[in-house]
Amino acid sequence: MIQIQTLNAISPVYRDSLPEGEYDVRADAEHPQALLVRSANLHEMSVGDELLCIGRAGAGVNNIPLDKMAEKGVVVFNSPGANANAVKELVVAGLLLASRRITDGVEWCKTLAAEPDMEKLVEKNKSRFAGPELSGKTLGVIGLGAIGVLVANMGVALGMDVLGYDPYISVDHAWKLSRAVRHSTDFTEVLEKSDYLTLHVPLMDSTRNTIDEAALRRMKPTAALLNFARGPLVDTAAVRAALEEGRLRTYVSDFPSPELIGAKNVVVTPHLGASTPESEDNCVRMVARQIDDYLKNGSIVNSCNYPNCPMGRCVVPRITVLHQNVPNVIGAITQRLSSEGLNIENMVNQSRGALAYTVVDVSARPSEALIESLRSLETSYRVRLLMPQ
Repeated sequence: MIQIQTLNAISPVYRDSLPEGEYDVRADAEHPQALLVRSANLHEMSVGDELLCIGRAGAGVNNIPLDKMAEKGVVVFNSPGANANAVKELVVAGLLLASRRITDGVEWCKTLAAEPDMEKLVEKNKSRFAGPELSGKTLGVIGLGAIGVLVANMGVALGMDVLGYDPYISVDHAWKLSRAVRHSTDFTEVLEKSDYLTLHVPLMDSTRNTIDEAALRRMKPTAALLNFARGPLVDTAAVRAALEEGRLRTYVSDFPSPELIGAKNVVVTPHLGASTPESEDNCVRMVARQIDDYLKNGSIVNSCNYPNCPMGRCVVPRITVLHQNVPNVIGAITQRLSSEGLNIENMVNQSRGALAYTVVDVSARPSEALIESLRSLETSYRVRLLMPQ
């Protein structure tokens, strides 16, 4: 039976794809072939040679050492888009919090409990908490992935003029984008024209501090900035300075930090983006399906370190090789297959930067000696033999 270790509280809906009898899923698994995680930090964790894959029930994977796992032949999956609706709905709340001074009004109302003339006080002071409507304002959306597309379309539904920026938008996401969204190719244009700017890009070295001092100086002093993606996308010290100097109206973030707590015109929520039962279930279902498909069929879908390589069901002996993306690897694999008299019925090779994945369906079960010879290649990270279920 295949062991899978859970490193956080994981919704039991994983049983839809990882049924009892086939998978032993528990927190104290001693020799897991897969890990199911949410926020557990794996950077200092040692893993056994039997570990084949990691499923992150969520989108961000900054808690997982992708390169280290790739060199160990461990495929890392995530669940992009599974929490998209939950984040989109929180962004709606963020837009309202940024515009209508709702939190200030709520806090002020808490002081009225002992006031005998509460109604008159409310009517007298309500103008202190007035704010603009969203309709007719310009919403800038940085990143048009699963979440960004939903947010952009939501902005259109709210009557906003929406500018979307994503130089790497996929065809699939482009099809889902409302025709009313104007796709800008100029990041500076989006900064300068937006009344509300919201970020929906992954955290990488290239996106860290996307909103820095220079970007803030391009924005309107009346603009509101929203960050429901990842905290380090924004230089919080620069944002606080811009707020104090009147160069930015409001900052709404889902990522508390010492610089933000208690700062004027800052609204911070405790990382609530995907904190809905529906979102958590969706993420677990998606990543559990991907783990099952990889372990049984060798399919890689939504990997964060290896190339995607969706495969059909394994119906003949299948050899999978995770390896370096260098010349002559394919030749070395096929030469060894040929020397054993095996016919190749199907072969797929996909690459991603310095990494590659080769899947070969063969006519008969290869010998253990052949599999070991493939493992002995200096370019190989992981070699598996899959048999039809």
